[in-house]
Amino acid sequence: MTDLRGRTVIVTGGARGLGAEAARAVVGAGARVVLTDVLVDEGRGTAAELGDAARFVPHDVTSEAQWQRVARYTVAEFGAVDGLVNNAGISGGSHLLEEQSVEDFRRIVDIDLTGVFIGMRTVVPLMKQGAGGSIVNISSAAGLMGLAMTAGYGAAKWGVRGLTKVAAVELGTARIRVNSVHPGMTYTPMTAHVGIERGEGRYPRTPMGRVGEAPEVAAAVAFLLSDAASYITGAELAVDGGWTAGPTLRRPAGG
Repeated sequence: MTDLRGRTVIVTGGARGLGAEAARAVVGAGARVVLTDVLVDEGRGTAAELGDAARFVPHDVTSEAQWQRVARYTVAEFGAVDGLVNNAGISGGSHLLEEQSVEDFRRIVDIDLTGVFIGMRTVVPLMKQGAGGSIVNISSAAGLMGLAMTAGYGAAKWGVRGLTKVAAVELGTARIRVNSVHPGMTYTPMTAHVGIERGEGRYPRTPMGRVGEAPEVAAAVAFLLSDAASYITGAELAVDGGWTAGPTLRRPAGG
C-alpha cells in the first residue's frame, strides 16, 4: 500500500477529474493536500469532501504571483511542501495544424506547459530547504507519440515530458525526484464530451480494449510521490492500457 503519511502535496487542477482523484489518493495514503483550481465551487466541494487533511486555493497556474501565494499558504497551513502534482491543463479541442489559431496554441501551451515550469520553479526552493520531495507532472499519451489534431496540446505535453527530464537531471542531488505520467484515453469531465464509452470492449483502439478510469491514473501518481518509487526519477509512466505500446491486434472474424 502506498504510504504518504507525514507528507504535504499540492495538486493543481484538483477540483474534478484526474486532479480530484489524485487528491483523494494522496489523502487516502495519509498525506495532507492543498488542491488548486480555477473552478472555485467544485474545488471547495472536493476539499470539503476530503475533510481536515485538505485545503483549497483558487489558482491560475499561469500566474507566478498566484503560485507564490499557493506556496506560502501551504507552508503556513501544513509547514512544508513535500510533493507537487502538476495536473492542471486544457485540451483545446481538435483542430488540424493549419486550422488552429496562434492565440489558441499559445493559450494551451501557457496553461499546460508554462504552468508546469512555474510550479516547479516555485516549489523547488521549498523542497531544498526540507528533506527533498517528489514532483509528478501529468503529461499525456500525446506526449509519447504524434496524435493528429492536437498541435497545441501535443506540443505542450511533449514539452512537459522534456521539462521533466531536465528537472530530474538538475535536482537529483537535491533529493528531489521528478517524473511524468502519461494517461491514455481516460474517462473524466474533460473527455466525456467526446462521447467515449466506459467498460470492457468499448474502446478497441487500446490493447486492453477499454478507456482508463481516473483512480487508475491517481494510483500511479501516488506511487511516484511515495518512497516506494525512491529510485525512480526522470521516467515517463504510461497509464494508457497499452495504447502507446503499438497498434492494437485485430484478429479476423472467427479467428
